[in-house]
Amino acid sequence: MANLTVRLPAVSWLVRLRLAGVCAVLAVLTFLAFCLGVGLGDIPIGLTEVVTALFGRGEQGQLFVIWQLRLPRALVGLLAGAAFGLSGALFQTMTRNPLASPDMIGAVAAALLTYLLAWRRGITGYRVVLVGIGLPWVFTSATEYLMVISEKFQAQAALGWLFGNLNGRTWDHVTPPAFAPAVLGPVALLLGRWSRALQLGEDVATVLGTPVQRARVALLAAGVALVAFGTAAAGPIAFVALAAPQLAQRLAGTAWPPPLTAALTGGFLVLAADLLARRAVPGLELPVGVVTGVLGAPLLLWLLARARRP
Repeated sequence: MANLTVRLPAVSWLVRLRLAGVCAVLAVLTFLAFCLGVGLGDIPIGLTEVVTALFGRGEQGQLFVIWQLRLPRALVGLLAGAAFGLSGALFQTMTRNPLASPDMIGAVAAALLTYLLAWRRGITGYRVVLVGIGLPWVFTSATEYLMVISEKFQAQAALGWLFGNLNGRTWDHVTPPAFAPAVLGPVALLLGRWSRALQLGEDVATVLGTPVQRARVALLAAGVALVAFGTAAAGPIAFVALAAPQLAQRLAGTAWPPPLTAALTGGFLVLAADLLARRAVPGLELPVGVVTGVLGAPLLLWLLARARRP
């Protein structure tokens, strides 16, 4: 019997060329948004001066302002956005669902806890409803209790973090999101073959020799770790993990969200949203999550509308 060799569909050179071009444009736009964010503040600094200062040259006063006060904020936004975008790409490819994002892990955990608490030799709709109503109030009450017993400054910081916030970021906040792309990013890219195979469906992936269960566990672990490190530094910035892969997929013209493109898109979205958050209301810096939430809600409705089409 002849040997049967099955391979993943090759990516054409046109697709590769388009991917390279899209990544190059996104990298330029991200760097521009990064520099504009660094230059924005009570003491405006021009784009040329910012670029010069990034290489350690310029006036001492500007170097201090940029390196000590503003650069950590921009780095946290860039790295956290990249982590969210890459994590969302992994989830959407693994589940073959454009609405999937790391946020659903919290929903799954809450649903599992509701199921366990409602179990009494079986499940009834009445108990599920009661537990489903009571459990969110328990979580909400616990959060409010922690806010009440905290000092004023800590409570304000926690409240801002819950929305997703880049205000007041320091170099201490840079380490967690820097670990995610630096260590987990290459891991996610190495899992790209498994990710592409899963995009074709479980049966096809099995025929291609992909260990489906191990691949899902590995992709799930990488995605959760990415979003965990990003959230630790910047808070749960809404809709970035959902929107970035979808935008990246449409820009690249591929059947799946390209990981690198999704990461660049996520970084750009967070930096651009932060610019809007700092200028939307004069004299007030909004949490970046407020802006991404306002802009991301219409995208979610659009995706839902497309998903309901026959």
